[in-house]
Amino acid sequence: MIDSLDPEALPLAGLRVLDFSQFLAGPSCALRLADLGADVIKVERPDGGDLCRSLVLADQHFEGDSALFHTINRRKRSFAADLKAPQDLARVKALIARADVMIHNFRPGVMERIGLDAASVLALNPRIVYAAVSGYGESGPWRGKPGQDLLVQSLSGLAWLTGDAHADGSGPPVPAGVSMIDVITGAHLVQGILAALLRRGVTGRGARVDVSLLESALDLQFEPFTAFLNGDGSQPQRTAENHASVHGAAPYGIYRTRDGFMAVAMTPMDRLAQLIGSDALAALAADRSGWFRQRDALKQQLQQDLLAQDSAHWLAILEPAGVWCADVLRWPQLVDHPAFAALEMVQTIRSASGASLRTTRCPIRIDGQRLYSDRGAPRLGADTEAIAREWQLDAPLPCAPSSSLPSRAP
Repeated sequence: MIDSLDPEALPLAGLRVLDFSQFLAGPSCALRLADLGADVIKVERPDGGDLCRSLVLADQHFEGDSALFHTINRRKRSFAADLKAPQDLARVKALIARADVMIHNFRPGVMERIGLDAASVLALNPRIVYAAVSGYGESGPWRGKPGQDLLVQSLSGLAWLTGDAHADGSGPPVPAGVSMIDVITGAHLVQGILAALLRRGVTGRGARVDVSLLESALDLQFEPFTAFLNGDGSQPQRTAENHASVHGAAPYGIYRTRDGFMAVAMTPMDRLAQLIGSDALAALAADRSGWFRQRDALKQQLQQDLLAQDSAHWLAILEPAGVWCADVLRWPQLVDHPAFAALEMVQTIRSASGASLRTTRCPIRIDGQRLYSDRGAPRLGADTEAIAREWQLDAPLPCAPSSSLPSRAP
C-alpha cells in the first residue's frame, strides 16, 4: 500500500513535530500524529539513537534495527544530535523555535539539566505545545522509578484484575499480554496535544501537556476502580471459574468447548440456561440476586454444559438468539477470516533500500478513507542535513511570534 491520501489533504499536514521520546509511549503518540499528516522529526543521539532500535522482539530485525522500532517509528525522519554538545544543542533549539509540537519522555529533571524544560522551551517558542510523558508524574515518592509498562501494570493494581483466583481466593496476578499502558498513554498524549493545538488556533498561546503511565493506567481501570472507591475499601475478588471481570456477574467469561474456547458476555443466566437446554444451570439461575454472589457455581455449571459440544454448535444457537458471544480466535484463524480481510488492516512499509516489512496501518479513517503509508522508519541521522537546510537551522532564530497571530498549522 502507498499513501492513501494526498499528504496535503491529511488533517495535520503542515504541522511540525519534534519527537525526542524513546521506546513506545511517546513514539506511539508521534506515530499517530505522523499518520495524520504531521512532519515528525525524530531527534536521536548520534551514538545508537532511540534505545528501541535494539529492543528486539521475537528475534526479528529489519535493516539492522529491531522490527519493533520500524513499526512504531514509520513515516518519521531522523535528526541526530548530542544534547550535551553545545553546537548540537544550538541546532536543536533552532528546531524548537520553528516547531509546533515537542514530545519527550525523559525522566523528571533530565530536561531541566539540559535546558529544554517546559519553561525554557516556551520562552524560546511561546506557540509550541510541549508534551511530556513520565512514569509516575512530576512529584511524589515514585517520581524517579523507571516508567515501564509491566512495572506500571503491577503498581497500578491492573495485574490483579486478570487471571482465575484459586478456590481459597489466592492465585497469581496476570499482566496483559501487550504493552497496553504504553499505548493508551500515547493515545492520551495525542488527545492533549490536539486539544492544545485547537486552543492555540484561537488564542495563539502554546501549552504544556503532561501524561504519565500511572495516571493512564488508573484511567484505564475507571470502571472497576470507581466501584472500589465507592465500596467498602476491600480488594475486589476475581472468580475462580472462567474469570474475566472482578465486578461482572455470571456468565461473563471465556469457556472451553469441545474443540476450543468461546466468550460469553453479559446475558441473563436463566435465558442462557434455556437456550443451551441445561436444567442444572436453570436451577442455579432461578435466583437472579445470586448471579453475582454465586457466579463461581454458575460458571462452573455452564463450563460443564459447554464442554458437550463444539464452539460452532453453541454459536449457531446463541448468536441468532441475541446472546453476546464469540469464538476465541488465535492469530492464524483471525487473519484467515473474511472479517479481518474486510478491514484491510495490514500494510507494507519499505526502507530506503527497498526492504519491506508488514505491519498494521493507522486505525483511523479520514473522509471515509483508510490511512496507509509505505514510508518505513528512518536510519539514524539519515535526514539531519536535509532538515538543517529545509528548516534553515543556521539562520538567525526568528523573533518570538505574537500570541495573537494565527499559526501556519492548527
